[in-house]
Amino acid sequence: MSAVNPRRWWALVVLAAAQFMVIMDTSIIGVALPEMQKDLGFSQGELQWVFNAYVIAFGGLLLLGGRLSDLLGARKVFSTGWVVLIAGSVVAAAAQTAWVEVVGRAVQGVGGALIAPSAMTLLMMLFAHDPKELGKAMALYGAAAPAGGTAGVFLGGVFTEWLSWPWVFIVYIPIGVATLAATRLLPAVGGRRGSVDVLGAVAVTAGLALAVFAIVRAPETGWTSTGTVLQLAGAAVLLALFLVIQKSVREPLMPLGIWRVPRLGSANLAMTLLGAAWIPMWYFLNLYLQQVLGYGAFASGAALLPMTGLLMIFMTAVTARLLARFGAKPLIGGGLLILAAGLLWLSAVEPTGTFAVDVLPASLVAALGMSLAYIPAMMAAMSGAPQEQAGLASGIVNTTYQVGSALGLAALTAVATSQGAGQLGNLPALTDGFGAAFVWAAAIAAVGGIVTLLTMRSEAAAMAKQPDTTAAAQGDRAAA
Repeated sequence: MSAVNPRRWWALVVLAAAQFMVIMDTSIIGVALPEMQKDLGFSQGELQWVFNAYVIAFGGLLLLGGRLSDLLGARKVFSTGWVVLIAGSVVAAAAQTAWVEVVGRAVQGVGGALIAPSAMTLLMMLFAHDPKELGKAMALYGAAAPAGGTAGVFLGGVFTEWLSWPWVFIVYIPIGVATLAATRLLPAVGGRRGSVDVLGAVAVTAGLALAVFAIVRAPETGWTSTGTVLQLAGAAVLLALFLVIQKSVREPLMPLGIWRVPRLGSANLAMTLLGAAWIPMWYFLNLYLQQVLGYGAFASGAALLPMTGLLMIFMTAVTARLLARFGAKPLIGGGLLILAAGLLWLSAVEPTGTFAVDVLPASLVAALGMSLAYIPAMMAAMSGAPQEQAGLASGIVNTTYQVGSALGLAALTAVATSQGAGQLGNLPALTDGFGAAFVWAAAIAAVGGIVTLLTMRSEAAAMAKQPDTTAAAQGDRAAA
């Protein structure tokens, strides 16, 4: 084992800043969406691509980012990710048309997919020598996520209201340059020999993108139209091809034997449905505040601060204690059901509603559910994995959350549009569309909560199963 890095806590600051920025990238654009829609000519249905282009690239390439981190060296991949993120930010900020904006967001997502897994690898390198230090470092690193979400909501409002929407992307340029300059604090560890499953990465990312595209277009072309059916069939073929590739290549992105890990499947299902319910709620709540209640960008961002503040407080100070006392299963299941209750409450929004009555209490209930479910689901997915597969388990659960977010937003945008959300200026129609999206998001969260409570193993049962899982994983590696 190498000597303890004397600059490890300064290095943690760099890694936490990276986590902060990657998460902020998914929240900072929310309040800027209506202004981007006006300037770039997005339709109401197409607007979601500003979010989904990032999520598809980020979620679809996370496993590839982790693999490249192993082969090329984590610090090199971390630095490359920032270069890519900066490039995407420049394109997104300078965009004059909708399609260029979408391209810029996708490039940002590629950068995030390189940054996130390499940052986790570097953190483990720095603190694996001491479990107590590792726990403290993980807590600080984890706290950067809700902090980034909160800051993104606020800064998005500030930039859009008093500067212009391109500033939500310009902000990444100086921060990215400063982070690149600080990478000298990170350990320089060489990679190792191995192959990259490029075909698998292309198949899963293309399959996800095609599925989202088909769902987005379905309200216009028809769910049973030839185009929609062929696109969804093509997506299914690509995703099936990804599984075939993982079974056949020597060094796959996702060895299928990992799914024998206790609770990995149920935790990933919970994360998929959590993303499919939470991200559409956040997206449509932003639109309701601005397009129905008439809030400006800053006021809209400020209106979401109580929700994101509660998330930050609970995730950093409360959920870990509850997890230690009650275990993951009741928190995940109960959290999803509480999220469903908050979403159902939000579905009662009125065209003449107010923030204090229609938004604040329901959004706080939804945020409470999210804060209870998210970290326990992450821990449940990773806790049963052998040490050598912990990074893979982490990558899978992050990927499923992003996949759920993209597919959920696409599907619920289609629902909202079919119920009137495409009629800008018609407040009753907009409200009906947003309300329908909240109802279906509540149903998704409720299904996730019920399935978790019915199917997930308890901690004791998972631990009892652990020796068999480890042996199975070793057998898979020997067979490869």
